[in-house]
Amino acid sequence: MNKIKKSPEFLLLLAMVAAPLTACKSSAPPSAQSTQPANAGIETAVAHSQKSTDYLEIPAHIEPDPSHVVRIFPPLSGRILGLRVLPGQEVRKGDVIAQLQSSDVASARSDYEKAKIEVLRTDRALSRGKLLLQHEVLSQADYYELEAADQTAHSELERARERIHELGFSEDTSSDQVALRAPISGVVLDIGTAAGEMQRSLDNATPIATIANIDSVWIVGDIFERDLASIKPGREVQVSVPAYAGETLSGRVTNVGDAIDPNTHTLKLRVVLPNPKHTLKAEMFATIRIPGAARDAIVLPSTAVLHEGDKNSVFVVNTSGKYEERPVTIGRTFDNGTKKNIEILTGINDGDKVVTSGGALLRPSDGE
Repeated sequence: MNKIKKSPEFLLLLAMVAAPLTACKSSAPPSAQSTQPANAGIETAVAHSQKSTDYLEIPAHIEPDPSHVVRIFPPLSGRILGLRVLPGQEVRKGDVIAQLQSSDVASARSDYEKAKIEVLRTDRALSRGKLLLQHEVLSQADYYELEAADQTAHSELERARERIHELGFSEDTSSDQVALRAPISGVVLDIGTAAGEMQRSLDNATPIATIANIDSVWIVGDIFERDLASIKPGREVQVSVPAYAGETLSGRVTNVGDAIDPNTHTLKLRVVLPNPKHTLKAEMFATIRIPGAARDAIVLPSTAVLHEGDKNSVFVVNTSGKYEERPVTIGRTFDNGTKKNIEILTGINDGDKVVTSGGALLRPSDGE
């Protein structure tokens, strides 16, 4: 047999043909499979029964005490020259609210000057009549007439002086401007005019300013007649204001109204609270919470309860270590600002191990 001489070109070609065959026989190393624990994202906790108090929650709002609210009307007609206050501004008793210029002042001062002249005339007539009476030139009846005229003139002078003082002026000045001053210390709730406007003392229905002392405020809510039996004056209550989340104020029921609103069938409930720092503002929203009877209940994080339509359920770890979905009846929701809890009325027993987070992951997906 003839020997085949293997040239370098032949060996190279043989290697190129054998390489794919070798690659097909070799298997790639298995890729690492990512494994995830079956309970990833699931958090559990043991449910415990605790004391829970029923509360009647009444929507309310804040009002100033009406007996401490003053509406300032102009004492006379005139033009507002300057307004010194703005809504929300705190003022002290005697502070100037506005400057008013009025021609009525000239009329009042004219009446005063006329009264002064009349007093001088009647004083002199009475002095002369007294002298004539002593010399029996004047009758006693005529003297009585002079005396009555003099007393009338003095009374008219005093009336004219009081009128000037009532308008805010002194009888010794000649200015036609009057300063309107705050009659009480408080907060300006509203402004009803502007500089340059004409004001009429009798026909004006809008006050120049409204001032309220809010050192104490009213919390006013509406209660239904069905709840009337459980609410009496003196009952201790809690008041919360959305503006100050997490803060609770304590007070007592001051008054329960006697008149029922025919449209809503509710009565007015009033709680009076001190407000020394004026943190409670007029027309703020508030909630009056009236505690009821204490009872045993289970409270879980709101994330533990799964909602589907009008049905509620939670997952519980049973004795075999498996997750079991149970229907529950829920009660009130508690919100402390950082998290929400839900009261469980039925469906959970004390000591049950409950899924508090990730329960939705345990539900079978569609198609399974």
